[in-house]
Amino acid sequence: MNRLDGKVALISGAARGIGGETALRMAEAGARVVVGDLLDEAGQATVAAIRKAGGQAEYVHLDVTKEADWTAAIELATGRFGKLDVLVNNAGVFIGKSIEEISLEEWDRLVAVNMTGVFLGTRMAVPALREAARGAEHGSAIVNLASIAGLVGSQLDPLYSMTKGGVTLFTKSAALEFGRKGYRIRVNSIHPGVIETDMGEQTFAARARRAGHNDTAPLRQGVAESVPWGRLGVALDIAKGIVFLASDDAGYMNGAGLVVDGGFTAA
Repeated sequence: MNRLDGKVALISGAARGIGGETALRMAEAGARVVVGDLLDEAGQATVAAIRKAGGQAEYVHLDVTKEADWTAAIELATGRFGKLDVLVNNAGVFIGKSIEEISLEEWDRLVAVNMTGVFLGTRMAVPALREAARGAEHGSAIVNLASIAGLVGSQLDPLYSMTKGGVTLFTKSAALEFGRKGYRIRVNSIHPGVIETDMGEQTFAARARRAGHNDTAPLRQGVAESVPWGRLGVALDIAKGIVFLASDDAGYMNGAGLVVDGGFTAA
């Protein structure tokens, strides 16, 4: 028996990167998966890869800042697969500007995706998750993508850190609220370190610009050398943690944060 046999999962930002890898690994673990993203072509490619491997998946265009898109995504999950057991709030953006540099428009975008998107996904999915939890020994699960930047301050990315800190405390508070109400929906967060994805590359590019050049190689090497495990993370490292938190193996984890950073924040 696979870890997610019989479960239905909806993942935002699942066309590529951590979200795409998570969709593949959840399907491999037995889940039926709804892949949500703005990148329609890439999202369809992820679904095709899942189906080619023998899994079940559907794609839905999902702008996490829009209630109507969330409604459509949840209705697809429940209509096509009969229920919704797992929500992964993965979609996020990185602006890479300081407090003084960022425009209000850019700030609004950062908050809309990284915080409002998590709130909306959670609020809209609660009825379906609560219903599915009634027939499951360990209930339903929400996994929120935070960051190590949501646990400690950031000299270089304070505003991204602010949004991920909000996700961290929202996770704990939602777990407490749903527990008080008897919903049986576990809510946990995962906190990646620097990961080799498109967003990870954006962080290196932003730091290179601040240093007055475009060469990300020395910055990448410097960060890799600062990680006690000796390398940068990859999407699979995080996807494995998300699969764990979504599974019944994490049935007594609630309001917790799983740090996957190669030991970077241990010092």
